[in-house]
Formats: sequence, C-alpha cells, structure tokens
Amino acid sequence: CKISSALRTMYIVRNAEEILQALELPYRVVLVCGAELGLPQVKKYDIETWMPSRQAYSETHSASKFHDFQARRLKLRYRDKGGTLRFMHTLNNTVIASPRILIPLLELNQRPDGSVAIPKVLQPYMGGMQEIVPP
Repeated sequence: CKISSALRTMYIVRNAEEILQALELPYRVVLVCGAELGLPQVKKYDIETWMPSRQAYSETHSASKFHDFQARRLKLRYRDKGGTLRFMHTLNNTVIASPRILIPLLELNQRPDGSVAIPKVLQPYMGGMQEIVPP
C-alpha cells in the first residue's frame, strides 16, 4: 500500500502535536499560506505554542512537504512496481526547537514562588524531580 506524501506530512504534524499534548502545553496548528513558503516547500504547517510573556502563540515546531525538490538535487530515486525510476518526495519536521520550547515550558509551569513544576512526562529524564526550586 503506497502512502501519499500528504498523509505522511500529516503524520509528522501529529507527531509534534503528541509531544505538546504530553507536555500539557496549549498549542495550535497553522497551515502556512503560499506566499510565506520557502522555495522548496509545497506545504507547511507551523505548530505554535502559547507564550504568556508575548500574550500570543509563537512557532515552536514546523512540518513541511517538499515534494521532489530536494530529491532531484540529491538524486534520491526509487523504482516503482512497473520499473520506472521516480524521484522521492521529502518531508521536514522540526519536532522541537529546543530554545523556543523552553519559553512556554518555563512560563506555563512557573509558580508564584518562582519554582517551576516539571511536566510529568519529563520527570523520568530529570532524575524524578517534580520541580525546579530557585536558590
């Protein structure tokens, strides 16, 4: 069964959404208009996370479909069932832009005393810590 590049694009968008859901961060998915696409992109989704200090959603992830633009330059091809050589379609997904995701992680989990609650999904990677306490 051949899976279209459009379906694969939605799969990588969903992957980024699952991460934000696990972190319990408010987000939205935005389909970027054609005028804002880079030269190789044929479709792009920005995933924006709420940032209280900005009082706005800001991009923390992006997922793009490049069709065969990159594959042509890299000569990435496959042979279909009929034996014809075809160029692959490529995708790109910035699953987590680490500096940018720190803003909502800290702002949305900071308590009035200055401590920061660590999301449950990250606690195993923080040695079981449940919070970061100021000195």
